[in-house]
Amino acid sequence: MSFTRVLIANRGEIARRIQRGCRKLGLESVAVFSDADRDAPFVAEADHAVCIGGAAPSDSYLNVEAILEAARATGAGAVHPGYGFLSENAGFAAAVEAAGLVFIGPEPDAIARMGSKIEAKAAAEAAGVPVLPGYRGEDQSDARLLQEAEALGTPFLVKASAGGGGRGMRLVSDLGDAPEAIASARAEAQSAFGDPAVFLERYAPRARHVEVQVLGDTHGTVLHLGDRDCSLQRNHQKLIEEAPAADLPEAVRDRMRAAAVRLAQAIGYRSAGTVEYLYDPGRGEYYFLEMNTRLQVEHPVTEAITGIDLVEWQLRIARGEPLALTQGDVQFDGHAIEIRIAAENPAENFHPETGEITLWAPPADVRLDTGVECGSVVGHHYDSMIAKLIVHAPDRTGAIRRAITAIDAFAVGGVGLNLAYQRALLAHPDFAAFRHHTSGLPEMFPGGWTEPSADPRDMAFAAMALHLRLVPAGASPWESLGSWRLTAPAGQSGAAFYWDTTKDEPIRMYGSGSGLTAIQPDGQTITVESAVLTGCRLSGRIDGVPFSRIAYVVRAPSHWRVHLQTPAGMTATDLRTLEDQHLQRATGGSGVADLLSAPMPGAVAEVRVALGDRVKAGDTLVVLEAMKLLQSLPAPVAGVVTEIYCAPGDTVAGHAPLIKLDPEENT
Repeated sequence: MSFTRVLIANRGEIARRIQRGCRKLGLESVAVFSDADRDAPFVAEADHAVCIGGAAPSDSYLNVEAILEAARATGAGAVHPGYGFLSENAGFAAAVEAAGLVFIGPEPDAIARMGSKIEAKAAAEAAGVPVLPGYRGEDQSDARLLQEAEALGTPFLVKASAGGGGRGMRLVSDLGDAPEAIASARAEAQSAFGDPAVFLERYAPRARHVEVQVLGDTHGTVLHLGDRDCSLQRNHQKLIEEAPAADLPEAVRDRMRAAAVRLAQAIGYRSAGTVEYLYDPGRGEYYFLEMNTRLQVEHPVTEAITGIDLVEWQLRIARGEPLALTQGDVQFDGHAIEIRIAAENPAENFHPETGEITLWAPPADVRLDTGVECGSVVGHHYDSMIAKLIVHAPDRTGAIRRAITAIDAFAVGGVGLNLAYQRALLAHPDFAAFRHHTSGLPEMFPGGWTEPSADPRDMAFAAMALHLRLVPAGASPWESLGSWRLTAPAGQSGAAFYWDTTKDEPIRMYGSGSGLTAIQPDGQTITVESAVLTGCRLSGRIDGVPFSRIAYVVRAPSHWRVHLQTPAGMTATDLRTLEDQHLQRATGGSGVADLLSAPMPGAVAEVRVALGDRVKAGDTLVVLEAMKLLQSLPAPVAGVVTEIYCAPGDTVAGHAPLIKLDPEENT
């Protein structure tokens, strides 16, 4: 079972994480990459790299034969699947072993057994692990499922046996809706997993998601490495994870951990794995959900509180080494929180964001597992999660505070991220008091969430940062006089003008670094003495009191963007200079009311109109797939379809024209 070179069958941040584990043990790494990832950091940092196909996952990261051929060509002796893609594919694990390679993970049989929700729950029951009441029988007829649904009572869930991440899942609160829920869950399960089998399970409202990390070797030893809470979720996708699970009765915690070890022992589990539970605080009971037979996205929080490197031990176990520690050796220190950083816009229904990262300035002194850097391109082919921010502190309150501080110092340009939304979750009183649960986001933000914007005072600071970037302190008088010197009243220094792109009136800037004054459109005035922009920090004195803010000034195509640290977090303000404003007016702005364009790169999934169709404003014209999500693109105006520039299956660039309309007023 010895090997010296590991092929990593994955991409992005998890590929880089596994590379670090390989370097720690003196192992060489092999990166496999798609055409879209040719310039990605994980490719450049690998000891060897092989292109295995096109951007579509089916052509590359899901192409088993291409991956095995890359392993043969590079002389790799082992394959690490990471998470996602083929990590829980029993057929892939078996193919790796059949090729004479070491699969860094559990036995194929264990993957297959735990991959079936029905078989996994049967194994859990046999190991004495509590499961939710429900029906998991082989009879999949409509009649039997409806009969069992009536016996179970509402509310209950219809769940895909081979499912995960909420796909193939339907909540039934009225028995009359059961036939449609079963049919739609089956259809989605067949489409997503190639298996239409479903089961029924009692629904526990206000439940929490608690999981236990296990680690097993090839010599029969299984340990638990504590628990995690992953209850902050959107559409069954985790947002924030923490370890250990807080506000959990110690007796329940002990039973959860012991049950996870029993289940792993019962199936002869090796490598890292996670047993997931649903915890019902109202009943004080927990129930088995599933077992993930791979490394979890959230494994860093367990590493933070235990000091145990999970990737290192995956590699050691795959080499046949016994665990060098006992359960009593596993100690827990403090509290850790992980924030998933995704390229999406939560304020616009979590719309995926794509493009080139023009600014990447993460906070110092915290762990950041990331697959990108400045200059990286975030495309539409893969999941939107691009990084994970991990903090550790002596207690949960300190960890929350440190996570918020880290987000406040994180500046990113070119691609929108969900950092402000994650900050709002961390700062929410429900999270601090542990009132949140797996379906609690609507309770936390009943009116929806709105991204914070810079207040007038912060807007003035943003304009000052831009002014000092363009007219640095110590510039010559000719540079510092301002754009309108010749037309200023006699005896007054000239002013520079900066327009917020959402407003018509400018912010006026007078003076120099020794005394810089910003006048807002509403007349509010702020004067900063000794104002200076040094690197990424704006500083000076206001009424003799020193102040300092992080400020990054980045050029965008038609304006400047200032990333400013504020009391509400990091904000991004778009400003135009006088020259930008003139150019904007000369070109008439952007956007064509009668043209539907792609908001991002993607693949056309559906075209729902034909030439000559009459549509209303808001009607869905095209469905675009990007980052594994379907986006319905509405008609910008009412009118008649005159041109169609795309067809199902086409790959389109961001801002590419899709549908041309003749507006209703013209017809």
